[in-house]
Amino acid sequence: MSDSLAELEQKRSGILTQILELGDFRSGSITAINGRCGKPNCRCHQPDQPGHGPNFRLTRKINGKTVSETFSSAVELLKARREVEAFHRFRQLSQELLEVNERICRRRPAEDAFSPSAREKKRRKQSLRKLRAK
Repeated sequence: MSDSLAELEQKRSGILTQILELGDFRSGSITAINGRCGKPNCRCHQPDQPGHGPNFRLTRKINGKTVSETFSSAVELLKARREVEAFHRFRQLSQELLEVNERICRRRPAEDAFSPSAREKKRRKQSLRKLRAK
């Protein structure tokens, strides 16, 4: 908790860089499903038979409804696993970002919160130059 404001801002920049480097990600969880088919004479209906599977599914919520997606190949499954893992990493980094930002907010003096930072001033000057150039 003894980090300076500059160190905290540096940590925040590092977290944001990690988020930008994540690549593709999507929410959900991948589960393995074993089941029985609808054919009564199939081996899966025999005693001590595990059934068909495992069949892997990605399950997630979209607009409040649970949606499942199956994979037709192992390559699709691996791709989805990477994307879900990246999403979990995104959530972890988002939590870290929130914690660092809260610490920054507590450390930053009140008078600094309303005055534009040097970075914002520089950005404004650049924008004004572009507008004048037109």
